Amino acid sequence: MAAKGSQPIETRLFINGEFRESSSNKTFDVVYPYTKEVVAQVHEADVQDVDDAVAAASAAFPAWRDLGVDGRGALLRKVSELFLEANDELARLETLCTGRPISQYIDAKISSERWRYFADGAWSMQGTASTNTPGLLSMTVKEPYGVAALIIPWNFPLIMFSMKVAAALAAGNTVVLKSSEKAPLTSIAAAKLIQKAGFPPGVVNVIAGYGNPTGEALASHMAVRCISFTGSSLTGQKIQAAAAKSNMKHVHMELGGKSPAVVFEDADLEAAAKATQFSIRLNSGQVCVANSRVYVQESVAEKFTELFRAQFSQFQFGDPLDPTTQQGPQIDVLQYNRIKEYLGIGAKDGQLTLGGDANDGFFVKPTIFEKVPEDSRLMREEIFGPIVAINTFKTEEEAIQKANDTEFGLYASVFTNDLDRAVRLSKALQAGTVGVNCTSPVNAKDAAFGGYKMSGIGREGLLYSIDNFVQTKSILIKASGQSAGFF
Repeated sequence: MAAKGSQPIETRLFINGEFRESSSNKTFDVVYPYTKEVVAQVHEADVQDVDDAVAAASAAFPAWRDLGVDGRGALLRKVSELFLEANDELARLETLCTGRPISQYIDAKISSERWRYFADGAWSMQGTASTNTPGLLSMTVKEPYGVAALIIPWNFPLIMFSMKVAAALAAGNTVVLKSSEKAPLTSIAAAKLIQKAGFPPGVVNVIAGYGNPTGEALASHMAVRCISFTGSSLTGQKIQAAAAKSNMKHVHMELGGKSPAVVFEDADLEAAAKATQFSIRLNSGQVCVANSRVYVQESVAEKFTELFRAQFSQFQFGDPLDPTTQQGPQIDVLQYNRIKEYLGIGAKDGQLTLGGDANDGFFVKPTIFEKVPEDSRLMREEIFGPIVAINTFKTEEEAIQKANDTEFGLYASVFTNDLDRAVRLSKALQAGTVGVNCTSPVNAKDAAFGGYKMSGIGREGLLYSIDNFVQTKSILIKASGQSAGFF
């Protein structure tokens, strides 16, 4: 049996300030990946529930918008405090959903920081003023969209919840958030904390369900004016199409990745190996920025790979609720079977030099493939598992070409002690984030995060997320007795 918490698990929808069962009374199982035990049966939102949640958010919007930055910020600060108080329960719930080792859990702390920052961050919503046009005082102001639909993934659900919800609320929007059906429990628990903090009914609505019909209903809803999504590129394409076909709602998306790391012969090979192996092992490889492709200069490839393999092979499988566990299982049978398919592709196309094993506990050993053709699916597609391909290159130009030969562009890394080369690669690599002598998940709190190409639209981050949830209005004030200009 999975470890029991101090309180019952809430599984209902949170709409208009109250928890309620789904209109259809349908539920879906949440399974602890380690034991395959059903730990909760969560209410599945249907189209009627989506309509009710959007209607509640629409009704609550004018008063929430007019509350002002200080009024909204006081409630956001309260949520920040409550997240820290609920750390242990949130950690347990997230581990039960995702199978990520509880020893790696810092999500409540990070989430609390997001809420605390955005409590005052909305003061950055500044416009401009000008008298450059004769006879006119022209101004721009930033205004919220109204109802924002937020759709989050299953790998780091509480952090994603907080980054999107806190920023949207700070900007003056009301929200309807759909959690992933794989990991809904911390989103529901967060709704309890939001209720406890005293938010007005309808300002925050949290529902759970599948892409069809729940996600589709949100993406195409005519009363939703803004949508923020994090997940796969394929789903992102569907959401963008639905948004365009409905009311051209504003869309912001952070999507998949196939992140390369480029290691030159002058790099600190031990440090590079340590950083890159951690990147692909974190959360059992279920991270969008994981460096699943590593390119090493031929002259040091053998030495680097030995260092990488030595560290990559040191892991301890086990119960994710056990503080000594270093690697947990994949999240569910679908992801596990998907990874097994890629193990077969790698064995066929390349050379297996570590791992390659999977067992019925949804565990996949850290796996290395070498000499994989660049056109292999293993090199082209996002795997979301602890599988890395290590290939070689001779020249800087070849490394750049191989690293950029992808439709993804979320994170890229270069390891070198040559400053000039580092600058050249930082410019040449086609990715929203480029790490020099570091790799994912390393990031700066005040940096912009998002992707090139099929890895997304827009940027998130402490200094950037609010921009996704405001639109610009121009106001023209004509001076009495003066003529005004025209286009």
